[in-house]
Amino acid sequence: MATSPPQGTDEAPGRSAARAAGELGARLCTLIARARGETPGAVHLHDLRRMAGGASRELWSLDVEIGGERLALVLRRDPPGRVGESDRGLEFRLLRAAASAGVPVPRVLFCDATGETTGSPCFLMERVPGETLARRLLRDAQFATARRVMTAQLGATLARIHSLDPADPALAGLPATPADVLPGRADVVSTAERARTLALEPHPVLELAERWLLARIPARNRRTVVHGDFRIGNVIFDGEGLRSVLDWELSHVGDPLEDLAWLCARTWRFGSDALPVGGIGTREELVGAYEAAGGEKVDPSALRFWEVAANFRIAVVWLNQSRAFLDGKVQSVELASLGRRTAESEDELLRLMREKA
Repeated sequence: MATSPPQGTDEAPGRSAARAAGELGARLCTLIARARGETPGAVHLHDLRRMAGGASRELWSLDVEIGGERLALVLRRDPPGRVGESDRGLEFRLLRAAASAGVPVPRVLFCDATGETTGSPCFLMERVPGETLARRLLRDAQFATARRVMTAQLGATLARIHSLDPADPALAGLPATPADVLPGRADVVSTAERARTLALEPHPVLELAERWLLARIPARNRRTVVHGDFRIGNVIFDGEGLRSVLDWELSHVGDPLEDLAWLCARTWRFGSDALPVGGIGTREELVGAYEAAGGEKVDPSALRFWEVAANFRIAVVWLNQSRAFLDGKVQSVELASLGRRTAESEDELLRLMREKA
């Protein structure tokens, strides 16, 4: 079916998109030129194209030539006109701090934290070659070595992330729970409140999980920088294993065991439930690598608490997805189907709560 152009213009949608991309490219050239002390004409941009993925942020791939150097880059930016819940300038600084701590991350190069130059808060980082699709990691023969070594690599990487100093001035602004509230309690209370707001029908398993968790909050107030979404699917890998850690927008100051447990949640195993760490490894292997790389000694009962909390939080994520569909905000079969996965997380919660401590 043909689509009519907007009233008052004869510009077709394809030409409109091309013009918008051209305007974005010109703005990026200005940003890069200013950072390098050059004129915009000295920056030559090639192959600017929108990338798949990036559920909450836009991702664009581009190549840039400047001063005889060619850079393969990715633009990460807030969708224009949308007020983001996180800060691209802070994410830029966090990636720089993580790189200094030995965390494998894309090298960040240019930042427009306010969007004054480019029209939307953004930063540019190097484009790291590799794969991100979890199902390819779990099934393709070319990633057999990666499957064997990545659990240890992920554990060691988490130890480096947790070595970052939350008091570093460059990290000012990272969200954190009040000092007098245990991170575990803050997480459970927040998740339970969202569950009650979103649920359109009774969810007794989630109510049981809330009570189970509140009765077992670890009496620990250890706080570090936490990635917040550390899992298979948010890393780049190749045939030799881990290449880079992505998607830092949920980073905060909290209990470091939150990251280890999130990686073990059932949802991120993609059907390979025999291996709880992303479908590729065991908890024991993960914890051993984490401790060997300088991470704190892991209390198994505290890790179990955070794994239950992770599955509790994921169940509420599915509720949120379903509400977007049921409320008519987004007509998406995908969102409707994701809402049904609440039952999958509830099943995992029952299994974990039945296990002996």
